[in-house]
Amino acid sequence: MVEASWAFFVVASLVLIATPGQDMILVMSRSVAHGPAAGVATAAGVSIGLMGHTILATVGLGALLRTSEWLFAAFKLAGAAYLLYLGFGLLLTKRNDLALGPSSSRSLGRLFFDGAFSNISNPKIAVFYFAFLPQFVLPDGQHPTLTIFVLGIVFAMLTFAVKAPVGLFAGALSGWLRSRPSVLAWIYRLSGAILVGLGVKLAFERR
Repeated sequence: MVEASWAFFVVASLVLIATPGQDMILVMSRSVAHGPAAGVATAAGVSIGLMGHTILATVGLGALLRTSEWLFAAFKLAGAAYLLYLGFGLLLTKRNDLALGPSSSRSLGRLFFDGAFSNISNPKIAVFYFAFLPQFVLPDGQHPTLTIFVLGIVFAMLTFAVKAPVGLFAGALSGWLRSRPSVLAWIYRLSGAILVGLGVKLAFERR
């Protein structure tokens, strides 16, 4: 019942997932700050956000976002605001706080939420899903809606398969970095600046 060009889909998806973006920066920064489990939790949140986009694309919200200016703007500003919130949080982290050992200020549940909300509030992903997934549905497929849904779920699973190991690797370095607060402070500032830049870019980006 699922009729798709799987080989092309998997290759294209892995290339896109491995390309650095806001989700990858968020996973790495949370891993460095809170350890490997935090990176995996954030990656899981990102993947759940993608599953949300899968449902939205399946029911046609992607098309609505392409035609509704105010809805697109609302999603875009919400996503931009959250990226700015996360970015400034990293930029304003005090150096003295980084030498105190592993941080417990954020639970795994909150880190999971950060990943999910950062992803689901980005309207570009909804539009991307609606434009990307149908390309891999076979022209003579009898169940295109079901195929799009399954493709979206597989994309989310591939995302976790790529980003979770990145979180583990970055988290494994967290102890070494935390013992060197000057290095960690610059990583925080760089990650924060990138997230702020992505937030500003999203806020002013057109369709």
